[in-house]
Amino acid sequence: MEKRRIAILGSTGSIGRQTLDVIREHRDLFEVELLTCNSSFMTLAAQAREFDANNVVICDETRYKALYDALEGTDSKVFAGMKSVCDLVTSDRVDIVVASMVGFSGLAPTIAALKAGKVIALANKETLVAAGSIVMELSRKFNAPILPVDSEHSAIFQCLMASQGNKVSKIHLTASGGPFRTWTKEQIAAATKDMALKHPNWSMGAKITIDSATMMNKGFEVIEARWLFDTPVEKINVVVHPESVIHSMVEFEDGAVIAQMASPDMREPIQFALGFPERLPLSNKKLNFAELGTLSFFEPDLDKFPALGLAFKAMERGGNIPCVLNAANESAVAAYLRDEIPFYGISDIAAECMERAAFIATPSVEDIFATNSSARALADSLILEMKKKS
Repeated sequence: MEKRRIAILGSTGSIGRQTLDVIREHRDLFEVELLTCNSSFMTLAAQAREFDANNVVICDETRYKALYDALEGTDSKVFAGMKSVCDLVTSDRVDIVVASMVGFSGLAPTIAALKAGKVIALANKETLVAAGSIVMELSRKFNAPILPVDSEHSAIFQCLMASQGNKVSKIHLTASGGPFRTWTKEQIAAATKDMALKHPNWSMGAKITIDSATMMNKGFEVIEARWLFDTPVEKINVVVHPESVIHSMVEFEDGAVIAQMASPDMREPIQFALGFPERLPLSNKKLNFAELGTLSFFEPDLDKFPALGLAFKAMERGGNIPCVLNAANESAVAAYLRDEIPFYGISDIAAECMERAAFIATPSVEDIFATNSSARALADSLILEMKKKS
């Protein structure tokens, strides 16, 4: 395998750091061309020094000088702002773009990278939730492969590799159930952010951990799977699997099911995307089947976790409604993390935004950005109303 040059969008976040762990194990195969983050300039500077990054971007332009000073004496070129990110991902020196920025912010640089024909290792699910049809059309038009980094979608991708083109009957997305799987609805309603941030199996950033607790994350993964694998939503099933050993399954017309299994470690799907189609050695915990014991599976409870149902409703309505759901959820999760709204306020606000948003059946890129802004504004107003009533 020839050496591949990697751009990591969101390098100081959970996925970004684990991507650098993978590169650290395989310095002979990967080199860092570009690192970006929002505001954590000290961590970004340390990463750039360790990996001798050619280019570094801080999206918060007020931190530019601090980052520039921190990298004085190195060969790293320092830039600021989202436009710089979008420009640099198109460089001929970039082979793979790891899209791991949090939320809607990842859409613009992903679109820029697709138009430049780059391989996208996609960890930012909001990109496909907000603009799935647009993103997949760009992937086809510019021959820019999208390789999934989410553990569930990587699992589906790996199962489909074994299908040899046979028709898929159903995709089974597994879900851990989050920290509140066994709680009553009344207990969940009173959950604090500290409780919601204690995921039983995975170490993730705050936003995605809250999304896992509400199961909005799994709803977004349903939407993502619909676009990545060109599969109707009615053929995508969610099953709660608390052990997080089976990362997803693909069922065929004869009833046979292929499952992908591994210890819960995001470095495995990250490395699979970076090294594809080769499988590289990884110093992760390997499964010991004699020690696994029982693997359990349950139907998701949509009464306790209404956010999952909202994702299915968003896809049924189509158009720009999934973008509305994503934008409202981002605002509501941020408010919950600020202790401004209760736990179920997240799904309540998202549902209200979906009902009140202007519907666009076939949105353009410009429509998607406008929808994101208007849905956020609506969500923010609903958050203020909820705060006043509490």
